[in-house]
Amino acid sequence: MDKPKIYTMSFAKVYPLYIAKAERKGRTKDEVDEIVRWLTGYSDEELEQLLAKEADVETFFEEAPKLNPDRRLIKGVVCGVRVETIEEPVMREIRYLDKLIDELAKGKAMEKILRNSTG
Repeated sequence: MDKPKIYTMSFAKVYPLYIAKAERKGRTKDEVDEIVRWLTGYSDEELEQLLAKEADVETFFEEAPKLNPDRRLIKGVVCGVRVETIEEPVMREIRYLDKLIDELAKGKAMEKILRNSTG
């Protein structure tokens, strides 16, 4: 079976779209970066390196230093699909990030976006 096209796209091409979506709704690149760091464990420097080498989306998630265990608390619908029911691991991670960026663009507070199982 062929991989979905998004897997082979450069994260450097997708990332600006997340930023543009956030900025259209009055949010910032720094907030997008905070979400990416929270979800994946990448530092700012590691994120910049991945963007520079144009790692594909699949590699971006598969090589993430520390996927946040609280990402499992992300629930809801993205592109007509409930994120918590997606079985394919990489696609689930992609949709988690999509959902968080959607919430940012809809004006949700960062404290609510960045789920925390202890609070």
